[in-house]
Amino acid sequence: MTVRVPFMTLEPRGDEPAIRAEIDRVIRSGWFILGPELEAFEVEFATATGSAFAVGVGSGTDAIALALRALGIGPGDEVITTPLSAAYTALAILHTGATPVFADVDPIRLTIDPAAVEAAVTPRTAAIVPVHLYGQPADMPRLQALADRHGLAMVEDCCQAHLATCGGRPVGSFGIAAAYSFYPTKNLGALGDAGAVTTDDASLAAKLRRLRNGGQSDRYHHVEPGWNSRLDEIQAAVLRARLPFLAGRNARRRALAARYRRALAGAPVIVPSECDAGHVYHLFPILSRQREALTAHLQQAGIGTLVHYPVPIPRQPALAGIARPESCPVADRVCSEVLSLPLHPDLTDTDADLVASAVRSFTAPAQAPAS
Repeated sequence: MTVRVPFMTLEPRGDEPAIRAEIDRVIRSGWFILGPELEAFEVEFATATGSAFAVGVGSGTDAIALALRALGIGPGDEVITTPLSAAYTALAILHTGATPVFADVDPIRLTIDPAAVEAAVTPRTAAIVPVHLYGQPADMPRLQALADRHGLAMVEDCCQAHLATCGGRPVGSFGIAAAYSFYPTKNLGALGDAGAVTTDDASLAAKLRRLRNGGQSDRYHHVEPGWNSRLDEIQAAVLRARLPFLAGRNARRRALAARYRRALAGAPVIVPSECDAGHVYHLFPILSRQREALTAHLQQAGIGTLVHYPVPIPRQPALAGIARPESCPVADRVCSEVLSLPLHPDLTDTDADLVASAVRSFTAPAQAPAS
């Protein structure tokens, strides 16, 4: 089978000379951990996201867990989050000792439903971790009002939403802290695992810097139990090289998404709504009740696809007997129907049109009559 349009490619495009130059410069410096590249990237990323501080860590998972830890959240606490995301969101909550509680998603946005969050609040609830899924901002004004009303901390999972906005306001600016992943597939991707926490709270940023480095106030003086989660100098340099391209690459993602939306009007699939112009289209999902047949049809046409995500987080075996078993029927349905089409800044208009044409040509197989 000839692949005409792969789902994505991770080879550096356009920015490769800048990346190689940055890596070579770090190697020549001989400084690889907690050095000037990280400090410079933290300043630059904080500025880009409209935050006062950024703290580089080892991964997006660590970013969520460390932010919650820095807020004093742990055993005995409940943290409300979405059932529709990468499981790492909930695993990060588990790493703190807190219990993840799942509130169903809004059927239009596919992000956590504020009404479901309200219903999930108990006296043990300490925080909310909304996920800006696929690059679509969650309904942050309603979630912020809810958090304020109940006195809850809010840590935004921005791992798929670099530079997204909600109502014109940057995501990550609504809660006390925000978590970012720079996994290679993200809108801003490193060449390995990497992450960051942003915040406007100086004392929280200082605590995060201690926690990521074993709880050290200075070398060999551990004032609290911390982790080893440090964004290294090479990855920081790569991210510095790529950060100036991010806004333009997000704009290209939006243009491709608009092209898909026009081309898929009337196609035999559901295209989830764009609920905010600040959507940055980390992914472009569609929904189909005949997902397996549609996937096979696209594969036959040489189109690569992926499913994000096939199993709701509460149904993952890793959470069996740990998380509260909430009913999340919308997430269950979406997980059974969702399919991601190729969308990345290097995708050509011609390839996007080819993908859309293949989707439009899909004919659902006839259903066998009931016996």
